[in-house]
Amino acid sequence: MRVPFRKAITVAAVLALPLSFATPAEASPVSDAFAKLLVKQVKGANVKKHLDAFQAIATANGGNRAAGSAGYDASRDYVADKLRKAGYKVTLQPINYVESWSENTPPVLGSYVPNEDFYTFQPSPAGDVTAQVQGVDLTLPPTPTPTSTSGCEMSDFSGFVAGRIALIQRGTCAFATKIRNAGVAGASGIIVFNEGQPGRTEAFPLDIGEWRAGVPMVFADFAVGNALAATPDASVRLKVDSNLVLGTDENVIAESRFGDPDDVVMVGAHLDGVPEGPGINDNGSGSAAILETALRMKYFPVRNKVRFAFWAAEEIGLLGSDQYVEKLSQEQRDRIKLYLNFDMVGSPNYAYKLYDGDDSDNTGSPAGPPGSAEIEQQLKAFFTSRSLSTVGTDFDGRSDYGPFIAVGIPSGGIFTGAEGLKTAEEAAMFGGTAGVAYDVCYHAACDGIGNINLTALDVNADAIADSVARYAFDTRDIPDRAAAVSARAAVQVATGSSAS
Repeated sequence: MRVPFRKAITVAAVLALPLSFATPAEASPVSDAFAKLLVKQVKGANVKKHLDAFQAIATANGGNRAAGSAGYDASRDYVADKLRKAGYKVTLQPINYVESWSENTPPVLGSYVPNEDFYTFQPSPAGDVTAQVQGVDLTLPPTPTPTSTSGCEMSDFSGFVAGRIALIQRGTCAFATKIRNAGVAGASGIIVFNEGQPGRTEAFPLDIGEWRAGVPMVFADFAVGNALAATPDASVRLKVDSNLVLGTDENVIAESRFGDPDDVVMVGAHLDGVPEGPGINDNGSGSAAILETALRMKYFPVRNKVRFAFWAAEEIGLLGSDQYVEKLSQEQRDRIKLYLNFDMVGSPNYAYKLYDGDDSDNTGSPAGPPGSAEIEQQLKAFFTSRSLSTVGTDFDGRSDYGPFIAVGIPSGGIFTGAEGLKTAEEAAMFGGTAGVAYDVCYHAACDGIGNINLTALDVNADAIADSVARYAFDTRDIPDRAAAVSARAAVQVATGSSAS
C-alpha cells in the first residue's frame, strides 16, 4: 500500500528513533513517541463519525444492531470493510448462539417428578441416555454457606469416566462453566443439583443460554442430587425432548501485518447491541474507538502483533469472545501477551473507571491474572498526565475480558458506567449528577447518537490510542509467557491436590 506523502514524513520522523535495542528497558523512547503520535491522530470527531454510521445502520434495520439481526450484519460489514482497506488481515470467525428453543414433552430423570423434582436445563439439546451417574467434586453434606466448586475446574473431572452422566453441585462458579467442563470431559448427560443450604434446595426453571456440552442436561433439587450421590454405581435414564435451533454470527478479527506473532496484543470491544435500541453507547462507543485506533495506526511498524477483535453476541452471554478463546490451543493462548477491553466509553453521566487489576479496591472479584495490575497502572498514567482522576471497577464478569481472565491472560480496560448510580464522590471528581445512572438509556431504545458524552468519548479514545500504541512496541511490564505458564501450572497442581 502506498503511504501518502505527509503521513510518510510523519512516520519517517518517528522511525528515525532506533527500533532495535539490546535490552527491553531501552524501548521506551519508541513507545513514547508512537503513543504521542497516535494520540494526536485519533480524534473524537472521527470516532463520532463511526457512531453516526452505526446509528444509520440501526435506523435502516429495525432500530437495532442485535445478534442475529440485519443491523449486526451491516455493522460487521462496515467494520470489516474499513479494516481491509486499511491493510489489515481480516477474518470473520463464525460463532453460534441460541436462535430458538422449545420443549416438546416433559423431561425424564429416573422415577423423579419432572417440573417439580427437576427441570430441563434450558437450552438443553435433545437426548435420551441411560448411564451410570458419577459425582464431580461434591461437597456433602453442604457447608453452612455456599462454597462448592464442583465442576468449576477441569481438574475436578480428572477421574471422570467418559460416557457417564455427570452429577454436579451448584456452587461458586457460573453454571455455564460447569456445563462446558462436563462436555469437554465426555459426559453423556449432565445433572446439576442445588447446593443444599437454606434457600438453595429447590429445583426451578433455569436458562443459561449455553448448549455447548451437546448433551441432555437438567437442574434438580438438592434431595435428588444427594440421593444419587449416596448410591454409588447407580444408573439412571436421562431424557430431554426439545427443539434447539442455533443461529450464526461472526466476530471480526483484524491483525496487523507487522509485529512478532509470538507476542500478541489483543484489543477488543463487542459490536452487537440489544434488540431494544441502536446500541450506540453500548457498545458502539468502544467499537468505534478501537476501529479509529486501528485505522490510524495502520502504518506503524509495530514490534508486537496487534489483534483487534469486534465481538459478536456479547449481549446474550459473551458468546463471541467466549467461543474465540475456547477454540484457541494452549500455545495460541500463551502467545497473547495481554487483552484490553473497551465496553461503553461514552456514557452521558460518565466516570473514568479502570478495571481493578490488582484488587486494590478490595471489593467483589479478585485481582486479574499477573500483569493485570500493570495494565491498570499504565492506563491510569495517561489520565494522570492530563490531571484527570480515575476510579476502579470490578472484574465482575459482565464483559468480554471474562473468557481471557479465565484462562490466565492479563486484562484491563476502561468503562464509563452502565445502569449503576453515580456516587457523590464520583460527581465531585467527574461532574455530572450523583444518584443518577451513568447511562439512563442503558439497554433501552434511547441509546442512540444523542446518548453519548463527547468529552468522555474524546478522552477515552485518546487513552485507548495511548495504551494500544505503547503495548504495540513495549510489553516489558507484563510477565513473560514462560513465567505465566509456570504460574498457571502451579495453580493447576494446587487445585488438583485440593479436589475431593
